[in-house]
Amino acid sequence: MPEALIMTGRAIRISRRNVDALITSMALPVMLLLIFVYFFGGAIKTDTQSYVTYVVPGVLLLCAGFGSSNTAIAVTEDLKGGIIDRFRSLDIGGTQILAGHVFASVARNLIATTLVLALAFAIGFRPSATPAGWLAATAILLAFILALSWLSATVGLLAKSPEAAGGFTFFVSFLPYPSSAFVPTNTMPGWLQGFADNQPVTQVIESLRGLLLNQPVGATPWIALAWCAGILAASVAASGTLFRRRTA
Repeated sequence: MPEALIMTGRAIRISRRNVDALITSMALPVMLLLIFVYFFGGAIKTDTQSYVTYVVPGVLLLCAGFGSSNTAIAVTEDLKGGIIDRFRSLDIGGTQILAGHVFASVARNLIATTLVLALAFAIGFRPSATPAGWLAATAILLAFILALSWLSATVGLLAKSPEAAGGFTFFVSFLPYPSSAFVPTNTMPGWLQGFADNQPVTQVIESLRGLLLNQPVGATPWIALAWCAGILAASVAASGTLFRRRTA
């Protein structure tokens, strides 16, 4: 555990030096929130009183995607730069190294999420969640960020270059669009609606939306957590194997 904390501190310091990527990962969700609310919000009909109330959960997941995608690039740069060999000579294992990148990603995402929520409140977001609802929504969002960050670290082990790792950004940025993030899924074509209703992002978004608006959520939060747990477990297992292969 101490090694993981040291690696987390290192990853955070690297993030602070990479100002361009840090600003981009925080500014893009803010810009998208403003674009969807003020450019498209008036033309989109939802079951909420205001479109900003509907769209905030989806933007929070976009924020998680942008923030965690930098983890893949950071892991690939470590592999190319040879610093991994130095860490191994100090008896620091692969799990601790990857955990440092993942925990730093979670920290970055928490800052970006706070920024997005502050802007959302400023432009009219008015949730009616109970304290228990806020706690549950926060737990689900953290679980999603953690799972996505470790998946990103796994992709970084697969990629041969930082540029290739950057392609992961496209995937995580695209996935919220065929979901209920920006429009109700019943407005989509039938062949797309089946995918949108059953993919993990929709489950997380519907959980957040229901909890923040104090609406019935049924078993959706448990399904969302099951998705997050499955992604995290698969990513941890795969990253261990990939790390040993890349550093053998």
